[in-house]
Amino acid sequence: MLEHLDRLAPDPILGLMAAYRADSDARKIDLGVGVYRDEQGETPIMQAVRTAERAVLERQTTKTYVAPAGNPAFNAAMRRLALGADGALSESPRVCAVQAPGGCGALRLGAELLRAADPHTTVYVSSPTWANHVPLLSGSGLKLERYPYYDPATGGVAFEAMMRALEGLAPRSVVLLHASCHNPTGADLTPTQWQQVCDLLQRRALVPFIDMAYQGLGEGLEADAAGLRLLCTALPEALIAVSCSKNFGLYRERVGCLLVLGESAAAAEAALTQLTRIARGLYSMPPDHGAAIVAEILGSETLRAAWRAELDGMRARIMQLRAAVAAALAAACPSKDFSHILRQRGMFSYLGISAEVVRVLREQHHVYMTDDSRVNVAGLRMQSIPYFAAAVAQALGR
Repeated sequence: MLEHLDRLAPDPILGLMAAYRADSDARKIDLGVGVYRDEQGETPIMQAVRTAERAVLERQTTKTYVAPAGNPAFNAAMRRLALGADGALSESPRVCAVQAPGGCGALRLGAELLRAADPHTTVYVSSPTWANHVPLLSGSGLKLERYPYYDPATGGVAFEAMMRALEGLAPRSVVLLHASCHNPTGADLTPTQWQQVCDLLQRRALVPFIDMAYQGLGEGLEADAAGLRLLCTALPEALIAVSCSKNFGLYRERVGCLLVLGESAAAAEAALTQLTRIARGLYSMPPDHGAAIVAEILGSETLRAAWRAELDGMRARIMQLRAAVAAALAAACPSKDFSHILRQRGMFSYLGISAEVVRVLREQHHVYMTDDSRVNVAGLRMQSIPYFAAAVAQALGR
C-alpha cells in the first residue's frame, strides 16, 4: 500500500534548517526558523524555567496521566495570563480552558470544536498568515478563505481593505486574528483599529478565533492581550489559542492552551465536554511537564517576577535589533525603504525583496530566509548586522 505514496517536497522552513546546518561557512545566518536567540546565537533556557523545573521534579511523586483537559493549575493560570488577573473575564463561568500540545494543538482543538458545532463553518485567515495555520485548520475539514491584511507599500496593515472584506462576510463566519506580533509580517493592529474590528464583528455576528503565540514580545504582557480582552468583553463568543513556546522558551515541551468564551455558562460547559472528547480522540492525554513548569512560575510571585524580567529583556533585545537592522539597511541601501522594520513588532518582518534576491543571499552570502523574504529578526546578533546589511545591498545590486 505505501509504495503508492508520492514523495513530498520538504516543508520550506524545515528545508531551510537542513540547508543551514549543512552550510560550513562561518558567516552563515539563520533568519528562517522562528525561535528566539540571544547574542551568542543560542535559544537559552530561562532561569525562571530552570528554577521552576527543579521544584516540580523534586515535588513530583508520579508520572501517571493527567486528565484530557490537562493540568488544572496551568489552565487557571493561562486564563488569568490571557484574560487578565482582575477576574472579570478569567473567572467568568462563560470561559472554559483546555491544555493542548502547544499552540498548534490549541489551534487544532479549536478547529475541531468549530467543526463539531457546524461542519459548514468557514474560517477566514489573514493574507498572509502563519503557514501552519492552513493545514492545522483545514485538516479538521473546515473551509478556509482569506482576507487582506498586509500592505507591502507601507509595511503596515491594509486596514481599509481588511475591513471591507470582513464587512462582507456571512454571519457566524469565523475570523482568525493574531493577538500581537503578527506572523509573518510583524504588522499589528492599533488599539483604535482593534476597537473598529470589535464593532464590526459585533455588528456582523462574526466569531473571532485569536492566535496568541507571542504575548509579552510585542509591547508587553498586558498590551499584547488588550485586543483579545476587548473582543471577549464585547462579544458573545470567542476562541483563543495560546502558546508558551516563545514567551517561556518551552518550545520542545509543547505547552499550549485553548480558551473558549461561550454565550452562557451552559455553552462553555458544553464546549468543555466536547473538547475533552476531541482531545481524547486526537492524543488522549496532554503532556504535563511543561504545563507544570508554567503553573509553578505563574503561581509564585517570586518566579513570576523573575520570568517577567527575563521576558522584558527579550522584548528589549528584539527592539534593539530592529532599530539596528533598520539603521544598517538604510545606510547600506539608501534607495530602498526599510523603515517598516522599526515600526513592526515581534520576531518577524518581511524585507520586501524578491525570491531571486533571497536566493542570491542564500547561495552567495549564506543568509537563510524563506522565499517571501520573511526574516526572524531575533535570529540576528548585533555583531552580524553589518555583514547582513552589506549582503542585502550586494544582493540587490547596489
